[in-house]
Amino acid sequence: MAAVTRGSFTALRRLLTHQYRGRCFRLQSLRSQRVLPLLAVTRDRDEWTFSCRTLHATVASRGPIVQFKLSDIGEGIMEVTVKEWYVKEGDKVSQFDSICEVQSDKASVTITSRYDGVIKRLYYDVDGTALVGKPLVDIETESSSEVIQEEDVVETPAMAREEHTHQEIKGHKTQATPAVRRLAMENNIKLSEVVGTGKDGRILKEDILNYLAKQTGAILPPTPVHEIQTPGPAQVAAARPVSTAAAIKPPPTTSKPVFTGKDVTEPLKGFHKAMVKTMTAALMIPHFGYCDEVDLSRLVALRGELRSVAEGRGVKLSYMPFLIKAASLGLLHFPILNSSLDDSCQNITYKASHNIGLAMDTSQGLLVPNVKNVQLLSVFEIAQELNRLQGLGSVGQLGTNELSGGTFTLSNIGSIGGTYAKPVILPSQVAIGALGKIQVLPRFDAGGQVVPAHIMTVSWSADHRIIDGATMCRFSNLWKEYLERPASMVLDLK
Repeated sequence: MAAVTRGSFTALRRLLTHQYRGRCFRLQSLRSQRVLPLLAVTRDRDEWTFSCRTLHATVASRGPIVQFKLSDIGEGIMEVTVKEWYVKEGDKVSQFDSICEVQSDKASVTITSRYDGVIKRLYYDVDGTALVGKPLVDIETESSSEVIQEEDVVETPAMAREEHTHQEIKGHKTQATPAVRRLAMENNIKLSEVVGTGKDGRILKEDILNYLAKQTGAILPPTPVHEIQTPGPAQVAAARPVSTAAAIKPPPTTSKPVFTGKDVTEPLKGFHKAMVKTMTAALMIPHFGYCDEVDLSRLVALRGELRSVAEGRGVKLSYMPFLIKAASLGLLHFPILNSSLDDSCQNITYKASHNIGLAMDTSQGLLVPNVKNVQLLSVFEIAQELNRLQGLGSVGQLGTNELSGGTFTLSNIGSIGGTYAKPVILPSQVAIGALGKIQVLPRFDAGGQVVPAHIMTVSWSADHRIIDGATMCRFSNLWKEYLERPASMVLDLK
């Protein structure tokens, strides 16, 4: 009786095991959605177990290969240039990891991964032209990760500099550019432990360096920022007694020119291509020019008093915040200078926001980021935003958000040199001003005595189709009045 029972139990166990493994096989087949060859069922229990385990390992280790396509960046951009690859074939990536940096004719954009997986193919070389809607990379996704539908990949806009930096970390949103993230990773710093001083809590390169300095006790030099230089007798006198070799600044290092003796032809790319397009459109605007000089002696004294206060708050205060704020106050009285004319020259749109751009000379070429809603900002808040824009520009990280939407522009050509200029209006704006360098020149005071004065020249250009000379002159006079008597700005500040 016992032998019969043991034999029945063994037969039942083999039957249940066979049915269970058969169901596992069918389940794996449904999950993988592939047509798999049927396994030959053998009587050898060990051979059957080996076959099932081999099948299970094969299905779990592989996932579908997804073509990650370049999505629509916006503003009618149809192609971009691949500036740098952050990955190579065979690299493993996770969601939100940076894949590459591309450059359009308006801004640089970092493309981040939407999948967990392995890079199988790069479709473009560095400096190659990538088309919107075409694949950038192939990613073999992990079978455990949820694969997003192909149409979602194509239609989701690529994230610009300010957008792609968001990463969810346990419910806390950390904002930092890929360069800052790499710097933090190289120094084993957790971004969640760093306090961001940028706009909306963005973590800047300086925040990482300051955090690192606190950990190591190092003293970091201040970040150099270009501004209008003011020569003063006190500065010259203070510099004369110092005669040591250590006090002499070495000349800036410049790369030696290489003469090849051959003509070189290369295609226009990125910002150079954008400049050709913009300046060609600007030639259609009839320019009206107007020049004047401004005595900034009182502003120089005021800035000298407030400079240490601003530095105590961690902000470098130059003359530009005052010049920009004075322009915004003037635009309130002459709103036509903050307008745009449509292509058919039938309608004028008066802009509510004073998004005043500042032309910057960067390693990528001439860029014009703008300070948004200047009419709502204080001088100190403008200085904060300028510090942020100058920091992004120095490392080539100005994005579409910073470079678009400008309504009025000032060009600080004096930071490089020169006095008068003939600035070109940026479509679709209607006015622009070029600021010369500040010089200490002899001028007559109210009593007829010759005194040293800090003189800056300004050159205005306006769209003569809708702005006449008298309007431009009156605006310049009001702007000049605010700067020559900076205390008068207090009456109109909001």
